[in-house]
Amino acid sequence: MTVTRGRTIPFFAPDLFEEDREVLLDLVRRTGTVAGQRFILGERTAAFEEALSGTLDGAEVVACSSGTSGLGLILTAMGVGPGDEVVVPAYGCAPLGNTVANLGATPVFADIDPVTMVVDPAEVERAIGPRTKAVMPAHMFSVMADMPRMREIARRHGVRLVEDSAVAQGGMLDGRPAGTWGEAGVFSFVQVKTFGTAGEGGAVVTHDPELARVVRALRNHGQEGPRFVHQRVGLNSRFDELQAAFQLHRLPGLAARLERRARIAAYYTERFAPLAERGVVPPPPGRNGRCYYVYSVLADERDALKGHLAAHGVASHVYYPLPLPHQPAFARFAPPGREWPHALAASRRQLALPINPHLTDAETEHIADAVCAFATGRRAA
Repeated sequence: MTVTRGRTIPFFAPDLFEEDREVLLDLVRRTGTVAGQRFILGERTAAFEEALSGTLDGAEVVACSSGTSGLGLILTAMGVGPGDEVVVPAYGCAPLGNTVANLGATPVFADIDPVTMVVDPAEVERAIGPRTKAVMPAHMFSVMADMPRMREIARRHGVRLVEDSAVAQGGMLDGRPAGTWGEAGVFSFVQVKTFGTAGEGGAVVTHDPELARVVRALRNHGQEGPRFVHQRVGLNSRFDELQAAFQLHRLPGLAARLERRARIAAYYTERFAPLAERGVVPPPPGRNGRCYYVYSVLADERDALKGHLAAHGVASHVYYPLPLPHQPAFARFAPPGREWPHALAASRRQLALPINPHLTDAETEHIADAVCAFATGRRAA
């Protein structure tokens, strides 16, 4: 199977919203001309929060400016601050460390599972100490963290549980939606996520009404009730009415887009499963506890595989070339002599392949063929 000569299959589809272009333009006009001229936190945002709640077993949804700000809102509402520690994965996106450090607290890094690349519950438990206020596991690429074990660990040690589900909207683990396993979770709506929008945005998800109440106030400068009356120190993490209207428009199609991603992932995994002994390891098969934001393999010759794919017209992506405690920003939180060997190995082997729902069957097959050719030594194919 080949693709058009000279054409590269992009990692992120550039036409994600092409079918919605006219709708988006119309929403800009209607939002801009509605009576009251309320561009943030209006009736569209409220309707979007209610609609999303309906997909999450009735959990409260608080739309905010980004998934990152959502984590900060949750930790602030939980009272995390100077002197506290929060256990986070050693491998993942910078907000895992940033949101903790920005509150004056200390991120404590726990190593990951060597195959799934999600944080290892046993390592999380070992990292809990007398100053631990919360643990914050994160779902990674296409695998959800082991949230049943995380809940038990948090309960046993009396610490808060925050679920970084930014990449996992639509994922299900044991019949329970991603985002609802912890005391609170977050989603990200940045354009390349599973429920991405034409811009930025996020949401906090919780079954705790009091936590939701505090987060709602914090996202809007600490206001709760009358405007310009501030009960607490807050910040600006408000949601845009245009984005709310656009997400309401796209929500009915989310299930189909997720199904397309799941089918592509299943095809990749079936093709790649025999390659493990040849140095290319796919994520575990199945759908339970899976999300399909990014499909990542672990490759012994990662850079060579990336070059091979590029030569065959396939764009790929390296996520997190360094574990968080190896990043200059977080070096002060890395105790001397402490090591995170599985996180380091993942940073040297991880490679993400295109999985966006706009991929055709022919493109999907071409990508899989290219990976298999590399692993089996047919690199000039």
